Amino acid sequence: MNDFDVLLVKVKREAKKIGIPISDNIDSRIAVNTRAKTRYGRCTKKGNSFVIELSSILIDAPEISCRQTIAHELIHTCPGCMDHGDRFRYYASKMNNAYGYNISRTNSAEEMGVPDRRKTDAKFIITCRKCGSSFTRTKRSALIDSPSKYRCKCGGELYVRTNTNEPVQSEAPAVSSANYILLCLKCGRKIQRQRMSAAIKNPSAYRCSCGGMLKRIR
Repeated sequence: MNDFDVLLVKVKREAKKIGIPISDNIDSRIAVNTRAKTRYGRCTKKGNSFVIELSSILIDAPEISCRQTIAHELIHTCPGCMDHGDRFRYYASKMNNAYGYNISRTNSAEEMGVPDRRKTDAKFIITCRKCGSSFTRTKRSALIDSPSKYRCKCGGELYVRTNTNEPVQSEAPAVSSANYILLCLKCGRKIQRQRMSAAIKNPSAYRCSCGGMLKRIR
């Protein structure tokens, strides 16, 4: 478990050792944000002093990821470095070269060695039937309710499922003249057939193209 305040002292020392002009007016206590999903750190200026905030997800992250994030925020306290311009990138490269960090504008969850909260907290998963690419959403939207009105970048049809692999009731089902209908319990796809077949008789013995179990609903 990382002690943010202890690591702050350590990284401050590293920055000063190689001449990074960080501010002398930085709060000695790091604020912890328990709600941030994709932002690991933030530096804000209050009056003449700076406050550094870290996501709670870094408490159990690899120490180097935590120190790297603190270093990133410390550089923002340097004169002219509140953005990610040339001066910020110059100081970041000095820290990277000296201490093996990977300070950049943003870092992925994989690079940080932490869970991707966008995926773990997502309620809906949207997948393209053509190329197989997926993306997530945490809230219901027009896309979730009517996926057939949208298309993937590749032009493929989209389908929606929940993060628990249960089918999503979104669009009103179209009236079908099919005698038999199988429902995929994973992707929600409906397979229509006019004649009796082995799959209709015993759907549990078959799988959808996505690998999901089938259930006869008509």
